[in-house]
Amino acid sequence: MAKDWDPFAIDFAAIRTLRLVSELGSFSKAAEALGTNQSTISYTMDRLRAAFRDKLFVRQRGGIAATPRCIEIVECASRLLEGFEGLMQPTDFDPASASGRVTIACNYYERSIILPRTIAEIRRRAPRLLLEIKTARAKGIAYLKRGEADLLLGPYDVHEDSLYHRHLLDDHYMCVMHRSHLLAGRRLRVDDYVKAGHAVVTYGGTWRSGYLRGLDERGLSLNQVVTVPSISDLTHILPSTDLISTVPSRIASNIAKSVVATSCPFPEPFQIGMTWTSRTHHSAAHRWLRQLMARIAGALPYKAVLATPSGRNRGSADART
Repeated sequence: MAKDWDPFAIDFAAIRTLRLVSELGSFSKAAEALGTNQSTISYTMDRLRAAFRDKLFVRQRGGIAATPRCIEIVECASRLLEGFEGLMQPTDFDPASASGRVTIACNYYERSIILPRTIAEIRRRAPRLLLEIKTARAKGIAYLKRGEADLLLGPYDVHEDSLYHRHLLDDHYMCVMHRSHLLAGRRLRVDDYVKAGHAVVTYGGTWRSGYLRGLDERGLSLNQVVTVPSISDLTHILPSTDLISTVPSRIASNIAKSVVATSCPFPEPFQIGMTWTSRTHHSAAHRWLRQLMARIAGALPYKAVLATPSGRNRGSADART
């Protein structure tokens, strides 16, 4: 192990590097993310090993793994880093003259429902503010913690004390199909719903939507004909097939002009919220943006589902849309 280092000589840049190496599980990936070389990362890790008197990382098949002590250090140091980043934020904010960049991680739903009006309002009130939108999928929380996103939008169930969360809107699932479909215009019974041919949105991963979990609880499964990674794919599939699909009600009317929506036997209500860290919590600019987005989301029209045929009407904050 390298010579002893005074722990109080460790700077925030080293802490940031340690956090990134821990999250990525790789010196080379951390170097690439920081725009530096692997030898610089190794030197920083040697300093930290000496300061904390711990190996920090051990080699394992396919990469490296953090030691228990390293995990503890990263957790504590991350709070310090985010607090320091928060102190660097301006205390006042004038939308008309403000400039800068805000990175928002979200998915197709939020880009379709919340962001269009948000962007229009920002263009009107803060025309010099730059928004960078990136796809979240299952990486949204990691993006926040690494500072690669300032705000996360979506149906994420947040339980970490280090994260802030605010509810934006409610939604539930409906069925969509071509207007010439035999089931169009009918209230779907469970048997009709299960037996119909389905185009199922997987959202590009192994996550299961709330309505699919509802089916699981009943011991039922859909007649899946095709799976697609995004709701946007349905605009090309549903108008030319006899398939139906289950999507959030707020987005059902956006699928295609030739598609009609009807109630779903498993509507499974869920919530959409926004999540952020202490790094931007006290920022006047970010606070203004969060309030703007909450106001816009709260004003969107919505007809809530009253009850489910199976007697359930629970929310599902961890549903992904």
